[in-house]
Amino acid sequence: MLQADEINAIENGGGTTVAVLATGVDAGQPQLGNRVLDGADVLANAGRAGDDCTGLGTQVAGVISGQRGGGDNDVAGLSPGSRILPVRVMPDDPAGSEPTPGSLARGIDTAVQNGADVIVVAAPVRTDQAILESAVADAVARGVIIVAAVGERARDEQADAGGETPYPAGYRDVIGVGAIDRAGQVPATSRSGDFVDLVAPGVAVPALQTGRGLVEVDGTAVAAGFVAASAALLRARRPDLTVTEVTDLLRATASPTAFGTGVVNPYAALTARTVDAKTRQLPALKPAPLPDQTAEAHRRTVALTSALLAAILVLALLLTAAALRRSRRRQWRPALAPHLHARPEPLEPGPPVMLLDPAVPQR
Repeated sequence: MLQADEINAIENGGGTTVAVLATGVDAGQPQLGNRVLDGADVLANAGRAGDDCTGLGTQVAGVISGQRGGGDNDVAGLSPGSRILPVRVMPDDPAGSEPTPGSLARGIDTAVQNGADVIVVAAPVRTDQAILESAVADAVARGVIIVAAVGERARDEQADAGGETPYPAGYRDVIGVGAIDRAGQVPATSRSGDFVDLVAPGVAVPALQTGRGLVEVDGTAVAAGFVAASAALLRARRPDLTVTEVTDLLRATASPTAFGTGVVNPYAALTARTVDAKTRQLPALKPAPLPDQTAEAHRRTVALTSALLAAILVLALLLTAAALRRSRRRQWRPALAPHLHARPEPLEPGPPVMLLDPAVPQR
C-alpha cells in the first residue's frame, strides 16, 4: 500500500531524527540496531527511556526505522535510515495508561531540545490546555514536524460521530492520523473528524515487539508511525521545506479516500511537487483585438449556399429515380392516345358526269 520497496531506491531517511513520545523504546531490540538514542523521561521516576515493558513505543519505532531481521522477522521500517529519540511521556503500564497535557508538552519541548526533526505522539489527550498548545507552536516555529495519533474511540463513543477532539491532533499545525485496515476501510474503533488529516495502515500491522520478534498490532499509534516516517523521508530529501510545505505535500499527494484527506503516499510525496497557488496567478493581460470576419463570413455564406443547392439537386435526382423504379414495378405506360394507321376509303357514288363535246357550241 505504501510502496516501501520503491521508496528504498529513492530515500531511506538517513540523517533525520524522529522522537517517539510514548512508553519508551526498547533500545535492545535487535532490529532497531543502534538507531535508538539515549532519549529522556519527562515523568518522575518512571524509568529509562530505553526500556519499554508495554511495547507501544517499540512498535511505533519499528514501523519507522526497524531493520530487516531475516526469516520470519524480515520486515523493515518505512524510513530505516532515521534515528529514534525515545521520550517517555506516559507510564510504562501494561494495564494501560495515558499521557497528560503537561507530560506531552514537556515531551515536545525535550524532543525539540534534543534535535528532533519529526515528533510522533503515540497517544492523545482529550483536554486542550494552553501549555500543550504553546509547546506545539514553539516546535513548529523551530521547524519541527509534529504527527499525532487521533486515538481510539471508547465503547461509549462508538455510537456517535467520534467523540471529543483529541490533542495535539486537533491543532492546526499538527498532522492528525487515523487508521485503516488492509482493505482500506476505517475500523469502527478509529476516531473520525476534522482533526484527521491523513490515514495509514493501523489494523493487523506486523510490528517489532519488546525483546525480539514481531507482534500483530492495531491502532492509530502505528498508523501515526507510518506518517512520521513519511515526513522523515521528505525532510531528508528536501530539508529546505517548511513544516507547512511538508504537511501540504503529504496531504496533496495522498491517495483518495473518504476518511481524512487520504492514505499517506510517501512515494508520491517524494517524487511529486506542489506549487503555491499564489505563484500560479497569471499577470494582467490586454485583450487581443478581434480579427476582421467579413471575408470569412462571405466565404461561409457561399459555401453554405452551394451546399444547399447541391443537396436540393441530389434530393430531386433521388426522388426521380425512386419514381421510375416504382412505375416499372407497377408496369405503368405513358398516358398518350394510340397511333392510328391510315387506310384507303372507297369512293361513294355521285351524280353522273356529262362530258361536253368541244366541237359543239355551248349555250
